[in-house]
Amino acid sequence: MEPIYITGAGVVSAIGVGKAETLTSLIEGSSGIRAMKYLQSRHCDLPVGEVQLSNEEMMEMLRMPYDPFLTRTALIGRLALCEALEQSGLSGEALSAVPFISATTVGGMDRRELCYAQEKDCDCNHAHALIATHNCADSTKMIAGYFGQFAFLSTVSTACSSATNAIITGANMLRCGMADTVIVGGAESLTMFHLNGFNSLMILDHQQCRPFDRDRAGLNLGEGAAYLVMETEASLNKRDATPIGRLSGYGNACDAFHQTASSPEGTGAVLAMQEALAVAGLKPSDIQYVNAHGTGTPNNDESESYALKTVFADSLPPVSSTKSFTGHTTSASGSIEAVFCLLAIQHQFIPANLNWHTPMDNGIIPYTTASAGLASGNPITHVLSNAFGFGGNDSSIILSGN
Repeated sequence: MEPIYITGAGVVSAIGVGKAETLTSLIEGSSGIRAMKYLQSRHCDLPVGEVQLSNEEMMEMLRMPYDPFLTRTALIGRLALCEALEQSGLSGEALSAVPFISATTVGGMDRRELCYAQEKDCDCNHAHALIATHNCADSTKMIAGYFGQFAFLSTVSTACSSATNAIITGANMLRCGMADTVIVGGAESLTMFHLNGFNSLMILDHQQCRPFDRDRAGLNLGEGAAYLVMETEASLNKRDATPIGRLSGYGNACDAFHQTASSPEGTGAVLAMQEALAVAGLKPSDIQYVNAHGTGTPNNDESESYALKTVFADSLPPVSSTKSFTGHTTSASGSIEAVFCLLAIQHQFIPANLNWHTPMDNGIIPYTTASAGLASGNPITHVLSNAFGFGGNDSSIILSGN
């Protein structure tokens, strides 16, 4: 099967703006989960993984005038896409031949909430403009509009597997000849409705989350964005571009077990991981690290542990959940963690699973070296990353070195 090369990556999250800051935080074991600063919620006792920039500061970084209608999702997405495009060398007219596939679920909910808060004092035209930004696709348009003309835009929204499914969609386009270069990923911001929705499910932890720990109590919500530029070999050679890694395998399955819960046996997760290995032509023993979905909820960590043991048996490699750094960035988590995996391959280290203390009954034992540190033993060549969504929409990808 023709290889898919990655030539650019950009990331923004609670642990940094850009890959350099992100790498430092991952190696030093520095979590970005903290008290709320930008989100205005009465539930201020809930820790979150916020991007440490106001909307105004992001606009300044993007060298653009203040725009009250721009969603926070779009601003975070623009910052991440800037870095990905700069590394890939794509710009200007070249983008007009490149599809942009972006994932989100929250979209412009923050602007809709602002409209609700200002409803009594807001004139009809202003209110209509704010409401119009709510649509998920509108945030994709806002991100794209900063850079010029793309071949076309598409928005993926499959809950927490959204960004991974955007990556898979782009890979399928490359392999069936619909494009020779694609930009894929996702962006998500924190909103009151977002936080309240998860809080109503009673799955938010009032402390920093503890993935795969016996005493885990739920997840912390986060926000962020990440994008990858992916190309065929023909495009790579034509542009004389430098690859930073490969997407070697991917899989998606939907077990439809429950609206929000994973099946006890992790059926969808097992099928997604097995498909990703088959597409890559790899055996479970070929994987040197698994970036787990690892939300820190009782249900996910038990189900994912079962699935990992089913797929890897006696060859389970080091596993960690980087949501202990960023919080759960929901629809953006798959692409954010894909960039983390690329950094792990490029710099030969395994991110730690922070805050873990006590083994679960029948659970996996995650990789917990406090400073992450350099990997020992076999070089990290192939990394598997999981992203599981509500409704059992489960996706896995395998990222590899060159």
